[in-house]
Amino acid sequence: MTAGPPRDALHVLSQSFGFATFRPGQERVIAALLDGHDVLAVMPTGAGKSMCYQIPALMRPGTAIVVSPLVALMKDQVAALRLNGIAAETINSSLSRDENVAAWRRVRDGRVKLLYLSPERLMTDQMLAAIARLGPSLIAVDEAHCISQWGPAFRPEYAALERLRGLFPDLPIAALTATADPITRDDIVDKLFGGPAEMVVTGFDRPNLMLAVDMKQNWKRQMVDFVESRRGKPGLVYCLSRKKTEQAAALLREHGHRAMSYHAGMHSEERAAVQDRFMTEPGTVIAATIAFGMGIDKPDIRYVLHTDLPASPEAYYQEIGRAGRDGEPADTLMLYGLDDIRMRRIFIEEEDSTPARKRREHKRLDALLAYCEAVECRRRMLLQYFGEAIEPCGRCDLCLDPVETIDATEDGRKVLSAVYRTGQRWGAAHIVNVLLGKHTDKTASAGHERLPTFGVGADRTLQEWNAMIRQLVASGFLGIDIKGYGGLGLTDRGLALLKGKVGFRFRPDTVGKRVARKRRAAEIALPPGSADLLQRLKELRLQLARERGVPAYVIFSDKSLIDMAARRPTNSREFAKVFGVGQAKLDAFADSFLMAIGEFDAAN
Repeated sequence: MTAGPPRDALHVLSQSFGFATFRPGQERVIAALLDGHDVLAVMPTGAGKSMCYQIPALMRPGTAIVVSPLVALMKDQVAALRLNGIAAETINSSLSRDENVAAWRRVRDGRVKLLYLSPERLMTDQMLAAIARLGPSLIAVDEAHCISQWGPAFRPEYAALERLRGLFPDLPIAALTATADPITRDDIVDKLFGGPAEMVVTGFDRPNLMLAVDMKQNWKRQMVDFVESRRGKPGLVYCLSRKKTEQAAALLREHGHRAMSYHAGMHSEERAAVQDRFMTEPGTVIAATIAFGMGIDKPDIRYVLHTDLPASPEAYYQEIGRAGRDGEPADTLMLYGLDDIRMRRIFIEEEDSTPARKRREHKRLDALLAYCEAVECRRRMLLQYFGEAIEPCGRCDLCLDPVETIDATEDGRKVLSAVYRTGQRWGAAHIVNVLLGKHTDKTASAGHERLPTFGVGADRTLQEWNAMIRQLVASGFLGIDIKGYGGLGLTDRGLALLKGKVGFRFRPDTVGKRVARKRRAAEIALPPGSADLLQRLKELRLQLARERGVPAYVIFSDKSLIDMAARRPTNSREFAKVFGVGQAKLDAFADSFLMAIGEFDAAN
């Protein structure tokens, strides 16, 4: 295992970024890159992935090359680095030729520590040759799941990055993502590194996110109720179609919310304007397709609502991960119905891909449905999919408001027996046929009609057995072999159920019976009398951000402003102790915020 980074790294963290300690996993990634090793870092959104390559970039000689998928994301990251006094540039299509040429000259002259590029621009022969002459310090690939065809956002242009290891054989490469199941992780390592690499997986849990799922009844009413209970807070409403985003935004505006739609069918200028308003205007709600999100680094999104079933657990995890990046409580709610499932199956079948990929996507969808139909701790079910085990969280809808279940231990054992006796390699459809006693070509050719479990489930319907299998998966009694053919297999917990050591409770079909819950994220705790000061500091932050043409969080995060309001610093020495205040921000902003705090205290 790589040792921790030198003390110099902690000094850079404090001086450049204003943080006193590293977050979990950061030290290992930084140490690996400083030692010249390749590393894949899988960390939850908000865990500080960018710092993992930014600090080595500041400590190693030369310019670090950062590969990023979206222009908006690159521009925000460069703006944030510059405000911390770090020389960073981006060369991209949104800039004029003169601006790009000037940026490259600064890079060529050795005045830049981090250069952000899209994969398309980086992988041109001209740019690769120019960078080779530079002698870069490292290469960092952000949103690295895009390189994997099994990832939730595979982008063909990322595939060209496979050439990097051959072109720069001695250069450390970092791949960073928040969304990668074990299959995707292996695929990234194989494609990007082509050999051994350090893998740092810090866990997928986002404990500040409240997880909830409801059956879709009247999505418009459910959406309005959910957003209304969070009035004045910034949020995202994900919809499956462009038309639905426009309907949702219009309906929310009718109810007095500042709401806008966002989808790929809009002109780029319209999309940029919507994004800018969302980043700068408080309490804005965006109704969007999945075209909106990856490039958005807004830390104070307080909720994410899905009006339709997402494509997979990875896509769902990535989309809800846009909420609560500041670490404060945030709510999520997913609505799903039978028609959603049908549409998702159609999308998979109509995709221009191989049968193997379609099979895997169907199994990923099965895993998401198992999450939707979970009977206990929803968070545990989601994390189990990513290979992480936790105890019941006490903070999801099923922990806080358990659903009605019935004892179905014997039926559960019937399912497990059928899975076990058929060799633990068949999918749910075949297992259900065995339980129902249906004679098919597969049951006949496999000899499964002679098994004692053949036909033992004739007293239940096909739909009931399918739901039971999903819930057995959701509860951790069965696992799905997504990497193979989607066969079901018994887990250790499943073996315990089969042996009669534990029980199983089944949630009967409740379509149309559950009511959408209204959950409100907990308010940020502040010292008495500090709420008005915090609002004044937010107004100042917004003013400074508009003057500089950057999102408000780039100036200071909410966490920094809360710490500021609590400490009430009166001089530069005290201001330097505020969370997130490095030397550059101390020089740039201390006077403005100290004046605002002094004026507030004098008036109150």
